Amino acid sequence: MRSHGQAAWELLLPSVDAPARQRGRALQEALREAVRSGRLAAGTRLPSTRELAADLGVSRGLVTEAYEQLTAEGYLRSGRGAGTWVGEAARARRTDRTGAVDGRLGAVDGRLGPGAGGGAPTLGARAPAPAVGVRVDFRPGTPDLSLFPRAAWAAAQRAVLTRLSHPALGYPDPRGLPELREALAGMLARRRGVVADPERLVVCSGVAQASTLLGFVLRARGLDAVGIEDPGSPEHGRLFASTGLDTVWLPLDEEGLRPEPLAASGVRAVVVTPSHQFPSGISWSAGRRAALLDWAREVDGYVLEDDYDGDFRYDRAPVGALQGLDPERVVYAGSVSKSLAPGLRLGWTLVPEALLGEVVERKRTMDLGNPVLDQAVLAELVTRGGYDRQLRRCQRAYRERRDALLAALAEHLPGTRVSGIAAGLHVIARVPAHFGPPERFLARAAEAGVALRPLEDYGTARPADGDVRLVIGYAHLAPSAVTAGIRLVAEAVGRG
Repeated sequence: MRSHGQAAWELLLPSVDAPARQRGRALQEALREAVRSGRLAAGTRLPSTRELAADLGVSRGLVTEAYEQLTAEGYLRSGRGAGTWVGEAARARRTDRTGAVDGRLGAVDGRLGPGAGGGAPTLGARAPAPAVGVRVDFRPGTPDLSLFPRAAWAAAQRAVLTRLSHPALGYPDPRGLPELREALAGMLARRRGVVADPERLVVCSGVAQASTLLGFVLRARGLDAVGIEDPGSPEHGRLFASTGLDTVWLPLDEEGLRPEPLAASGVRAVVVTPSHQFPSGISWSAGRRAALLDWAREVDGYVLEDDYDGDFRYDRAPVGALQGLDPERVVYAGSVSKSLAPGLRLGWTLVPEALLGEVVERKRTMDLGNPVLDQAVLAELVTRGGYDRQLRRCQRAYRERRDALLAALAEHLPGTRVSGIAAGLHVIARVPAHFGPPERFLARAAEAGVALRPLEDYGTARPADGDVRLVIGYAHLAPSAVTAGIRLVAEAVGRG
């Protein structure tokens, strides 16, 4: 094992020059980059929190928070009384003299070798179709569309129309408007901890199109199947099926995807939601993140990371994206479907170098690129700070609604257990068996005008304990509607 030495904290000194409110985030990003670049090599022991805080002149709590965050993401590892060490999960990047990333990985065989080239609602929670006679709709997948920043969007649109040149209205770069790719790359690196090269970012019509673009490319390379989480979103399977790929359900436990079934499946591509798994609500452990990347390297495969609600964490800073640990094996995808509106059909995908040329060409032949005006407006919002303000506004509203839901469940359906982390736009509620059985529970709720989705709709498992497991979406409902809906359910099942 290497000792940390003086250089371990000298690398982090620039982070203390950040404004006080941004110092914690700056320290975390400095640590991530030091690990990714190899300046802090795997097996390096870091200073104690007390020692590093003293050397940097910051609070010990700030350093402790940074260590805990990066341990959760897989960059660091720690043991009680054993200190903190650089983990093995991150794949260090090499840079040439111009600073360009050289992350290409050799192919094991010809099917996934280097490429030839030099939101509807996010999939994790598909929006429900309107239902007749529904008084309260708890089905997951819909944000609060009344929060859409109409005034800010209109102001940005006016600014864009004033300055946009006539040639800019021609056929766009299929990757997307350069200023939007620059803005998104900066925002994603800052907020989600990804390695975001604007040249490898492709603007697309939500995560749905990102999935189909990847599916077509992998199918052309000879793959015939992709793995999806069980439980997980059936929509992932439908999208990959449209590209000619079969899907294989891969079981989860409380830490994430189980390594043994994954290794035995024979697939060489998987789609995952590690920051806030849909629908179980767990955040993958650092060990499972590392195991997934080890698998991808061993089989010469790829991981599609659907970061469908990564910005919405209510009890702590969100766990950073998996992609930051190995940008050459992880295809990262996200959208504005939960933060702005799914009808905008704006999303993004960060593509490994080996796949970039093929993905861009497939995007070009599919639709010639996304509308320029909408891209320019989003770029304006991101660069002027409007998008960050919108995220904060949504986070406040959704936290309030989640709190209302937990309180209503405790009052009206006592004994109900809510699992998963405090994040996202839905919860998993396990209602005791004495309110069931599940079929009658759902039928009574429907008769009362309340739409619910059971967890069993999202996977192959069918527990036989009699408990009612529900995936409850709350983001689109006012707190009063959340409370009223749960009360209606309780009254209905009580009468039953």
